[in-house]
Amino acid sequence: MGEQAHMKAANPEVAVGSRFASARRSVAAPTVSIGVPVYNGARFLAASLESLVGQSYENIEIVISDNGSTDETEQIARNFAARDARVRYVRHDTNRGAAFNFSSLVREASGLYFKWAAHDDLVAPTLVERCVQVLEGSSERVCLAYPRTHIIDENGDFVRAYDDNLDLRDEAPHDRLRRLVRNIVMSNAIFGLIRRSTLERTRLLESFPSSDYVLLAELALLGEFWEIPEPLFFRREHAAMSRQANRTGAEVAEWFEPGSGKDEAGREKLVREFWRLFGEHLRSINSAPLTYSERVRCDVVFVREWLWRFGARILSELFRREYNGSWNPFRRSATAEET
Repeated sequence: MGEQAHMKAANPEVAVGSRFASARRSVAAPTVSIGVPVYNGARFLAASLESLVGQSYENIEIVISDNGSTDETEQIARNFAARDARVRYVRHDTNRGAAFNFSSLVREASGLYFKWAAHDDLVAPTLVERCVQVLEGSSERVCLAYPRTHIIDENGDFVRAYDDNLDLRDEAPHDRLRRLVRNIVMSNAIFGLIRRSTLERTRLLESFPSSDYVLLAELALLGEFWEIPEPLFFRREHAAMSRQANRTGAEVAEWFEPGSGKDEAGREKLVREFWRLFGEHLRSINSAPLTYSERVRCDVVFVREWLWRFGARILSELFRREYNGSWNPFRRSATAEET
């Protein structure tokens, strides 16, 4: 009971009460840019923005990128922009997908450091301050600082602690890559604070499912990740979040880029997600600024670790089956068994 009460108190819902666009802001060039991609996120957006404007580190800009929402998202965002000069609202006429929305925010940023913030998650008041302390107190070899994660539910209540295991302080890129591929699941580190100069050397978020895995791999090849041993990030699990609302590979592909998960007749395509990721990781490794010997080590490490973790998924996709939790590629999915 005592621990639960402590976690509840740490919940920021309880605790917190671009280069070319700088002329439109009334504040000086910020140290930190926070990008908030959103599409029809009115239910949780206000709480998320409250936790961002309430940061103890105040030299920030918050850019909200709206992918053509049809709910109350625009009104909420404009209200925050009207009351706080650090908040700027950008609206796109149509929904161009999550990949576009996430990546466009980096091009809007002017800060030395950049952070993505999902419209439905929350952050503790000291998250930005603690991450800035890490990056400013370390060499440029450290490209990303992130805190530990607590999972919360739709009401903002504590569900469980989550350990990302992505504290990547190894000197060699292949060692960082090994640990990343071995441990990555939820990609919470993508919501940490990143040196913008390093982030701009990556492909950002591209229009294929789980491209955040590739982005984190590209960052790990360029520098170290440091974890802050405090639970300052509160990731919300709810029915409308991307992987829960979109169950098939085609639906997830549509979330990343509308039109990519369907053929010309509007039928769902077979999306070979893990085959695509396999190839995209190798593409990133072999275009990274590495010595020949280090590139070979990275290739070997990646192939071994990826096939060890995701071989069953790749096998299923090879036989034109979406992975359903079984190594057997001939086992029919639940949908097929019901029909």
